[in-house]
Amino acid sequence: MTQEEFQAVVSALRGSAGIAAKRDIAVATQQLSLAGQPIAVGDDCAAIADGDGFLLLAIEGFMNEFVAGDPWFAGWCGVMVNLSDIAAMGGRPIAVVDALWAAGEQGAEPVLAGMKAASAAFGVPIVGGHTNLKTDRGQLSVAVLGRAKKLLTSFDARPGERLLAVIDHRGGYREPFNNWEAATRAPAERLRGDLDLLPQIAEAGWSKAAKDISQGGIVGTAIMLAECSGVAIEIDLGAIPVPAGVTLGRWLATFPSFGFILSVPQVHVADVLALFASRDLTAAAIGTIGEGSKVRVTSSAGTAIIRDYREQPLMQFTLAEAAE
Repeated sequence: MTQEEFQAVVSALRGSAGIAAKRDIAVATQQLSLAGQPIAVGDDCAAIADGDGFLLLAIEGFMNEFVAGDPWFAGWCGVMVNLSDIAAMGGRPIAVVDALWAAGEQGAEPVLAGMKAASAAFGVPIVGGHTNLKTDRGQLSVAVLGRAKKLLTSFDARPGERLLAVIDHRGGYREPFNNWEAATRAPAERLRGDLDLLPQIAEAGWSKAAKDISQGGIVGTAIMLAECSGVAIEIDLGAIPVPAGVTLGRWLATFPSFGFILSVPQVHVADVLALFASRDLTAAAIGTIGEGSKVRVTSSAGTAIIRDYREQPLMQFTLAEAAE
């Protein structure tokens, strides 16, 4: 990587709209006085202690332009991204509900068809929701309930661990968005089995911390993990596997259909990588967890701080605040 290429990547990450959008979390957290509650805020799901395990509850809303521009895929994603949140917490899904606004039956049909197809593919039922067919634009929100025996959380990355990333490269971009789609044509068994790897890792005790890669991309998701866990993260850009024909800059801005980062003790790195490789998923150790509050990227061309969350918080709360 040349110095010019490195600086271009750094500038794009520092100015990323996908990362900046995560600041919206802070508004709700502060207005609802969520910091310090018994159930930690900032994770992929709310984890509610229940018997010998945890109920998991998550919700996703979708950009209006996405629902309007690709309504079938928006419906599919309504199910898929929620199931990804459940997996990121070490859980397995139970059921899905949705809230849909559309301009008549014609506007609702492709969104519902996408949701139905994803529900069948992943084997998770849609059990109800809310429908309004008398609006002037399509809007969609979907929630999911799941259960975990052992948790993967955003709050348990520890200094000395390695940062691993796993993404299903068997897909392509669904233009014009930076959505890497590797699910809609995949066999149902593969989709279900791949998601089940995360609870297997949690139950084996190989990791305690993970997040699914969201609109913030690999680096933005790492910033969220670092802020929640109160750690520093250094990411080696040269260690990130990139699909053929894709630039590193776009890959770092990508929202993959199957993508997670995990903080893994060195003793279990080989176990986790081998598990992902057994299902032909592309995984690599891409960084390290350390002391401090800075998230850096490194390459042969240099090192740069993308964010110091002590000086510039993203979600406006720390591990200590959330755990009080």
